[in-house]
Parts: sequence; structure tokens; C-alpha cells
Amino acid sequence: MAPIRQVGAAASTPNATTAFFDHSEAKRVNTDDVMIRTLRKQYPNLELVIASQYSVDLLNFAAAGYASCTAVAEENGDENLPSSISYLSYFPPARRMDGNTGGLAESLTFGKFIYTWNSTEFIVYICTGSDSLYPPGNRNAFILGPEREKANLLILAAGRWMSDIHEQVWVYDQGFWQKDSELFRSFIRSSWDDVILDPSMKEAIIDDHNSFFDSRETYKGLQVPWKRGIIYYGPPGNGKTISVKATMRMLYERKPTVHTLYVRSLRSYMGPEFSIKQVFAKAREFAPCYLVFEDLDTIITPDIRSYFLNEVDGLKNNDGIFMIGSTNHLDRLDPGISKRPSRFDRKYFFPDPNLEQRVAYCKFWQRKLHKNKDIVFPDKLCDAIAEITDDFSFAYMQEAFVAALLVLARKRADDPPADGGDGGKQQEEADGQLVARLRRSKLAPRTVKSHGGDEDEDDEGWMSVCASDADQGLDELELWVAIKKQIEILREGIEKEE
Repeated sequence: MAPIRQVGAAASTPNATTAFFDHSEAKRVNTDDVMIRTLRKQYPNLELVIASQYSVDLLNFAAAGYASCTAVAEENGDENLPSSISYLSYFPPARRMDGNTGGLAESLTFGKFIYTWNSTEFIVYICTGSDSLYPPGNRNAFILGPEREKANLLILAAGRWMSDIHEQVWVYDQGFWQKDSELFRSFIRSSWDDVILDPSMKEAIIDDHNSFFDSRETYKGLQVPWKRGIIYYGPPGNGKTISVKATMRMLYERKPTVHTLYVRSLRSYMGPEFSIKQVFAKAREFAPCYLVFEDLDTIITPDIRSYFLNEVDGLKNNDGIFMIGSTNHLDRLDPGISKRPSRFDRKYFFPDPNLEQRVAYCKFWQRKLHKNKDIVFPDKLCDAIAEITDDFSFAYMQEAFVAALLVLARKRADDPPADGGDGGKQQEEADGQLVARLRRSKLAPRTVKSHGGDEDEDDEGWMSVCASDADQGLDELELWVAIKKQIEILREGIEKEE
């Protein structure tokens, strides 16, 4: 068959563009009816297939690189009519703090395109219209091609692509599944290397997940359902959430990818039972998948417990679903959830960190601050901070570090070093005395001669101070003084709460 561009329109017949604008000037009854009758007359030798753009977005499918799409004008059309209609909408920024001004989005009301997919050319009209309702609610693609079957395959491919997620996470909230790009950007930066846990427990958690998704045939051979559930529990702020995020990234990087479905709330206009049904229907659709219920004790309340358990291990097939629930209060969970295997099979306890883990967390902050030449952070400071933070969670330790660093930043902002004059000379003298004292303690930065004969710090600079374990009084370290004060304040708050 000749290329689609060479299939001429029937002579002496109204074209679709003219018909659309004529129709728009009169009383609108049914736009689809007008387009169908006109296109059948305009292209009698081509098959016509109609697809809803709400479920099959052909333009975005092409923009993603899976097809090519070129806007064209009508042949022998009215020169006074535009070849397409579109309008711009303003979208405010999600965050204004960095000077983001928002963006513009173009919405197409009417247009004609030459669309190429899988080596087949189609003529496609995108049209927003009405079926006697206001505002106009129809947005359809009118696809003209040599064979109806090829148009159907195009719709199937574009629809499958649109229903999938692309650098996003399915999040269920307020009765709807939504594609969340921000959560994806959050977990993709997470890594098991950043999770401080007992090594054997970390290894067990990682193996628990990987072995499940590797063992479909094993489950099948044993004739047991290929499903699993685990619970993370323990006091808040000790790594449950970061462990979930690290697992999300680990599973995303598997081949094939294991997607995460995140349940934020079961509240909806149809009630929580409807939400539970929607959650497991989506999980079965995307299986094998990772189904996350964070703060499980607040999501699964006593009045919906039975409905939830029926979806978990009732008559429906849940093969490939790995459920993870986290809670700070295991005692608030119904025993039918927390103590019954085949629902949540294994529980992992996340306690407050021990001394070794607190030292590791301080070293995490030491690495984080190693480029900051204003912060002196020797190894022995890690041990000292860990010693005085017993019974602290990682969250409390983080607050101590952040608060202390903010105090130091404000102090420097209120009393900046002088650039010249007597103040500058005094600062230079003070710096010289400090360097001399540090040299006596073998803590001063090494220097090298530049080509001009001046002394310049080497690449390590003051980091040789930060990395040293030489004997230096802790009370001379600004960070130690500031963080010790913040730890005292936090401990007073803990004692008041208790």
C-alpha cells in the first residue's frame, strides 16, 4: 500500500478541520458523531478507530520516544482556520524557596498529526468535544490507518505504557492511586550503605527480600502461595523508614524491576473497606511487587481488621506480593496480624542503637562534614559523642548534630572574621597562635611552597586536623561544646516526657 501521506482525501468533500470549526460555531450536540461522519467521507479508504485520550495518551507515548508524531495542516483547507488549537496553563511551583517560578503546560483542543509507530503510518486527529454536557468532557484520538488490527495494537501499546509507572511510585491516599515522582526521587538516593544496623540483621533483611523474589519456582514446587509479609517494629527514629527506602531502591534495581506500592491512608469517600479492595487489586496487577504499609497500627484499625485479613489470606490469589508493615507500637496491633504466620511471617526489632552503632553514626556525620573547613571533627570526638548519647535514637542524635551545627553557623554569622584593619591583624595573630599550638601538637596542616614562594595549604588543608587522633582537649573543639549542650537539652526533654 502507498505511504499514508500519498493517500489523497476524497475530492469535493468537507474536511474534518472545516467540519470541526463549523460545528463549534453552532449548537454542540455530539462532537464524536460529527468527526466520525466527516472522517469516513474524507478518508473512505482508511480504517477508523477511536481511542480515549484519558486511558491512551498517544502524544505523550510519542514524546517518550516510542513513536513519532508530526503536526500537519489540512490539504485544501480553509486558510482562515488554524491547523490546531491549544492553550497554555500556569502551574505554580511545588517549592518556592529556591526561586522556582513555576511552569507552563500546553493543552491541545484540536490537532491533526502524521503518527508513525512500528513502521506503520497513521493519520491521527486529537479532539476535545462534547456530548451535550458542560464543560466538554470528551477527549478522543481518531486514528486512521490501513488496517484496524494495527491501530488496535498501537492503542494496546500506548495504553500499557500509560498505565505503567516511569520513575514514579504508586501511592494510595484519599481513595485514589496516584503516581508520585517525589517519593521516587527520595528513595532512589537511599542505600543500604547508609543504614546503620546490626550486620547480621541487615544481611537477614536483604536476603529475606531477595530470596523471596528469586524463589517463585521453589514456592510453586512446594505448592504453597508465593507471598510473604514482615513487620519492622521498635521505638521511633531507629532506621525503619530508611530501611524501607533502601529496600525500595534495591528492588527497583533488580532485573526485572520490582515496583513499590505505598499505602499512605485508607480513608476514602467510599470507606476503608473499598480502599483495602483497591489496594490489593493494584498489588495483584503489579505483582511481583513490594506493598508498603507504614505505621501499620494506625492504618489497620480494629473495625476493618477482618476485611484486611480476608484480602491478605482469603480466597484471592496474592502470588508475588511482599508486604511490609512498620510500627512504633507492636502492642497496638491485633494478634491476628502480628502473631499469625502467613500474614506477616517475620518480625524485625529496631532497638535504640548501641555504642558501636552510635559511633558509626557519628562517623557518618564526620564524613558528611569533611569538606567544611570550619568544623574540626577528629575521630575521638565520635567516641566522646557516642558515650554521652546512650538511650538516644538515631533521630535524637540527628537532632543534636543539626541543632549544634546551626548554633555554630549563627555564631559565625553574628561574629564574622574581619577582612582588614586592626581586627584583621588580630585575627591573623590569633590564627598564627592557633597554628603554632597545633604544630606543637602535630595537628597543623602541612604546607607546600608555591611557584611564587608563598606558602599554600595542600589539598588536604585543615582536613588533616579533622582526621587526626592526636591528643587535643575536647573542650577546645567548638562542635563538642555545642553538641554537648544540645544533648543536655534533649535529655531534659526526654526526662520530662517520661
